[in-house]
Amino acid sequence: MAEEEEQQSPPEDASNEADAPAATAEQQPEEASSPEEASAQEEPEPSDAGASSGADQPEADQPEADQPEADQSEDAESDASAEADGEVAAEEQDASDEDASDEDEEEASAATVAAGEAPEEDPSESASSETPANGEAAEAEQAAQQQEADAHRATVEELLKAGAHYGHLTSRWHPRMEKYIFMERSNIHILDLMQTQVLLDEAADAARRFAERGKDILFIGTKKQAQDIVREAALRTDQPHMVERWLGGTMTNFQTIRRSIRRMEEIEKMEADGTLDKLKKKEKLIRLREHDKLETTLGGIRKMPRLPGAVFVVDIRREEIAVREANKLGIPVIAMVDTNGDPDHVEYPIPANDDALSSIDLITTAIADGIEEGARERQAKKEEG
Repeated sequence: MAEEEEQQSPPEDASNEADAPAATAEQQPEEASSPEEASAQEEPEPSDAGASSGADQPEADQPEADQPEADQSEDAESDASAEADGEVAAEEQDASDEDASDEDEEEASAATVAAGEAPEEDPSESASSETPANGEAAEAEQAAQQQEADAHRATVEELLKAGAHYGHLTSRWHPRMEKYIFMERSNIHILDLMQTQVLLDEAADAARRFAERGKDILFIGTKKQAQDIVREAALRTDQPHMVERWLGGTMTNFQTIRRSIRRMEEIEKMEADGTLDKLKKKEKLIRLREHDKLETTLGGIRKMPRLPGAVFVVDIRREEIAVREANKLGIPVIAMVDTNGDPDHVEYPIPANDDALSSIDLITTAIADGIEEGARERQAKKEEG
């Protein structure tokens, strides 16, 4: 019996030895907090199963095979703890870097204030603060452009839109118009609108001065596209005009023209008091035809009791006779001069297209506006005096 007890005692020691590392392995996972440690704790321990079932002698060697698993668990635990320590250290380093950057910004801001410089503003705030300034700048620029436009009778854009820059074919040009020509394109001369703008201002100012002194300005435009425009401008400013046909000697033989106007007025008086009705039918018809003819040619100057103080001409080549008469009498000429005209016979030349309706309308309107300004100034002086 004693020998049997001695033979059974070694397995108990072996189970105790197996329990020792198993206990150690059970205590270590309790300190782990990572997912790897939790999986290591859930694994079954072969040493406990061998001890409870009373395994035989060969099974006593099993804890030696389980020993590497415990070592692996310890290595995983150490790696997890090291990784956790690294993460904590990284977080602490980031926090320290943020604190250091905040301190640097505070020191830089303090240095900026000490140096008297304004701290940098938020871009959104600066953009919102600059918006009113930009708006004011745009308004100022617009006001400057409006002031510049008001300073001229017509802007370059208006002249360009009206086609005032188109001249005649290069083969029909007058050499004395060379200084007003900007370029040549497709065998057509292009006028310099910058000079046109300046010369139009000078011509309109001259018309204003004549009207201020009470001088009549005779509007002349007998070409078809200019007739209606010239007539309307003259009627608006209460000035004489000739738009049908220029009668030779209208200014140089003005007394004869005045007799023709008086004859026209006599026929109108006869028609008004019934004298024409007492005449024979044929004689009455002759008188009426005479009146219509005089009205057509001289009706626009019937209220011009004396020679005009100046003349405004749309096409100096077509109205060549009128320009010569004005030059002979020393009457100033304000005229639209195209590339085929001679500007030397004009005191106030306006280099512009004299064939386009829009160009004629723009130039004629500017001259009429100048006359109206002069008439208002004259009326104001009369009221003051």
